[in-house]
Formats: sequence, C-alpha cells, structure tokens
Amino acid sequence: MYTHSKQIIHSGKPVNEAKKAIVMLHGRGASAEDIISLKKVLNIDKMAIYAPQATNHSWYPYSFMAPAAQNQPALDSALQLVNEVVKEIEASGITSENIYFAGFSQGACLTLEYTSRHAKRYGGIIALTGGLVGQELAEENYSRDFAGTPVFISTGDPDPHVPVSRVKESIAILERMNASVTYAIYPGRPHTISGEEIKLVNNTILPAL
Repeated sequence: MYTHSKQIIHSGKPVNEAKKAIVMLHGRGASAEDIISLKKVLNIDKMAIYAPQATNHSWYPYSFMAPAAQNQPALDSALQLVNEVVKEIEASGITSENIYFAGFSQGACLTLEYTSRHAKRYGGIIALTGGLVGQELAEENYSRDFAGTPVFISTGDPDPHVPVSRVKESIAILERMNASVTYAIYPGRPHTISGEEIKLVNNTILPAL
C-alpha cells in the first residue's frame, strides 16, 4: 500500500490573476499532464489549473467498488492530497463557489468522493465516468449540503469499470445533498471521454466562463 506525495502540475492562468480555479484528477495509469490536456476542449482557459499526480499513477489500488479497507491507506491519502490542493487555492483568495473539479474514471470517482465528503457550494463538478467510492456507500460520509452546485456525471452502458447502477446510486445521494445533477449514460460507448460529453460539460457546468 502507498500514500501520495504532494506533486502538483500547474497550468492555465496564474492563480494571482485568476478569479476561478479547477482541480483536475487523472485516471488510473494516466498522469496529471494527461488530464490537463482537456483544457484544449473544455472552457477552462481563464482558470488556474491544479492537477495533482498520483503515486504509481493510481489513486488507490483496487476497484472503486471494492471493500473500503482494501483501498486504504491510499484512498485516505488521496482525499487528503485533494484537500491540501483546495486549501492552497482558498489561501490564494479564490473561494469555494469559484473552485471547480474535473476527473476521469478513477479520478472522477475521487472527485465525487472528495466533494461529497466536503460538500458546499462549489463552482461545478465534472465526473467523466465515475461514481461514489465503496462496496457499500456509507451514507454517514455524505451529510453536508452542496447548495445547488452543478454536477455532471457520465458512464457507458455497459462500462467495464463504472456500472450504471452505481452512477444512479451516486446521483440519488448528490441530489439529496442539494446538488444540481446532469447525467448522461451512453449505450455501447468505450471507456473514454466522448465529444458529446465535452459539449454537455461546456454547456452545463462551464458555460461562458
């Protein structure tokens, strides 16, 4: 098992010039640079971009639907790293309602898990093929209020890693926490990010930023 060191790649606007920031979380086997490359297609060019790098290119060792103990201490370490990034952004003067999150696959799961455990009014949350983490979802972890935060969640049907059933479970919890959820389920889509998802995200979470 492993914990994560604080390695963060910065891109976009310098934080002292930006009014908004985004935390971008890569998928298993990928890198911070990979997820940052989405800036070519997402409406985030005016944001300060923070992309932490997972140790061994993985935020936790097993499936996001494995028993929680199997993914420790890596999962808690990953959540703590994201929290440190958010605190760093807030310390620069950018408040939570101007902080956005985006992740793909394992990074999307971590995005949803972190923001749901620390729910408040964020700028927006983008979970490209993801769901909340755990074999069973621990409702006690999700007791705060998103106060209308816009959220986008997607998956394929079927997806080899993120089943539709878990996406729907996650949506129900997020909506109970007062998130404004847009979701998309794509029949037969490979485990990837589609142009249609990018268009939806730009229209719903990142319009005219």
